[in-house]
Amino acid sequence: MEFSRKPGVALASSLGALLGLILATAPARAEISPRDAQALSKASLIYVATVRKNGTQSTAAPVWFTISADNTALLIQTGPQTWKAKRIKRGSPVMVWIGSANGPAFLGKAEITSDPQIQGKILDDFSKRYTANRLFGIGPSRAKFDRGDVVAIKITPLRDLPDGFTSAPGTPPPPLEAGKPAS
Repeated sequence: MEFSRKPGVALASSLGALLGLILATAPARAEISPRDAQALSKASLIYVATVRKNGTQSTAAPVWFTISADNTALLIQTGPQTWKAKRIKRGSPVMVWIGSANGPAFLGKAEITSDPQIQGKILDDFSKRYTANRLFGIGPSRAKFDRGDVVAIKITPLRDLPDGFTSAPGTPPPPLEAGKPAS
């Protein structure tokens, strides 16, 4: 067995692998809570943070969103080379704040999807929301999805975070299950 000369790097790598394993086996709540549904009905943006390889939170970034057709998930789009997309592809959980960086928050499971119905929902709702998309083609498009210039991300809530939970880049994320210590 080979040991790393940098125990912190090995520990962070192990923690990241453990977090990914836990997330992969954690059952998704598969619903948006009443608290979050009410906040989403008034919000035009959400703030999304992912977990870095070293096991710490990234900075929360504001993004446009829509709600899935079955009202169980949030849908967003981003470039495939963004840190957000790279971390989600790796299996990172996401922390989502609704409406503002200190709004109601939840922990979720995110997945990149090429589902044409999800992409279509994003395209339809984005076009309805933004005139520049309709008139000038600014933002996501079918061609951008088809070329891979844009990816669709589905975020399924796992659990609400306590009121007042704020983004803390560089610190460990909250545990996936309430009442359990962060790994």
